[in-house]
Amino acid sequence: MAGIYIHIPFCKKACHYCDFHFSTSLQYKQEILEAIGKEIKLQKNYLGQQIINTIYIGGGTPSVLSGSDLSKIIASIQENFNLAPDAEITIEANPDDLNNQKIKEIKQTAINRFSIGVQSFFDNDLKWMNRAHQATEAEAAIKRAQDNGFTNINIDLIYGFPLLSQQKWETNLQKAINYQVPHISAYALTVEPKTALAAFINTQKQAPINDEQSTKHFLISMDTLCQAGYKHYEISNFSLLGMQSRHNTNYWKGVHYLGIGPSAHSYNGYSRQWNLANNVGYLSALAKHQIPHTIEQLTTENLINEFIMINLRTHRGINLDTIGATFGTHVIQHILNQAQVPLDKGLIQINNNTITLSRTGKLYADAIAADLFVEENFKR
Repeated sequence: MAGIYIHIPFCKKACHYCDFHFSTSLQYKQEILEAIGKEIKLQKNYLGQQIINTIYIGGGTPSVLSGSDLSKIIASIQENFNLAPDAEITIEANPDDLNNQKIKEIKQTAINRFSIGVQSFFDNDLKWMNRAHQATEAEAAIKRAQDNGFTNINIDLIYGFPLLSQQKWETNLQKAINYQVPHISAYALTVEPKTALAAFINTQKQAPINDEQSTKHFLISMDTLCQAGYKHYEISNFSLLGMQSRHNTNYWKGVHYLGIGPSAHSYNGYSRQWNLANNVGYLSALAKHQIPHTIEQLTTENLINEFIMINLRTHRGINLDTIGATFGTHVIQHILNQAQVPLDKGLIQINNNTITLSRTGKLYADAIAADLFVEENFKR
């Protein structure tokens, strides 16, 4: 079992907070799509003979592609990999792209899951983010997708920015609940270097992000969505019963995946690699049937720490039996020693030999994980 991620590096506008690789020019769209097809063929042995049970088409904004473009990508994957007949195939989409024609085009493809970048149901928030859509388009896109038979839908929402009052955040969550969206990804706004938002804050054109506000919004998210029947199965992700993202869940389980396209990342259990985040450079390399990537060989310590980080963020937690079987029982003792302080503070709990975050602990997930990490050259 494995997954494939396809990166489509095009957007209509540059959101002020975004640091993903993309271009607002579609000048090289056709060339990039052809290069993606070449890379799929060149990488057909990367995952061995594993069955591909998820495909995630992200970006960028893949909904700028036509239904025909999307079908060609999926067909290329089918030709070169063993794609499961019930594979979850997701496309990220912006609401302004999802008119009736586009949704009907996508309906004719093998895509069976939408991840819609709503971010907010308020126009002033969307303008502040420099999003391309309006609030009415977000609501219409959800309804159109549902009316066309798509039942597996995620929406992204962002919290923790200055314009977002507690009341507005509660309204955003309630609208998602009212639309019976089965999966909600709620992300705290982070200020990434080299983004427009970072420049605005550095030049005092924009107030800094308020951590206390983000904390309040996060707690509201947990309370509101869990009371509405959603399972908080990963720090930023909530789903109704049986509607977890299979693709993202595979990431958190350490399942192998292949990333295709400029800036895409891959993981095969012992190394990570990532493609050049430059469209022209990517095209130049693929023209020579080369993949412009950088490879990092993972140490045992890397693998232990990644296991700790990704599992602690989920409802499954860190299973110490699995840690011991995979890396050795000495790692269990190290983790238990390091876990004593957060355990005494009530930030974690240990049940059935599994460490999970408490409600308060979820506010400090990354810091707690870092405290449990092993250092390089960790010895018994």
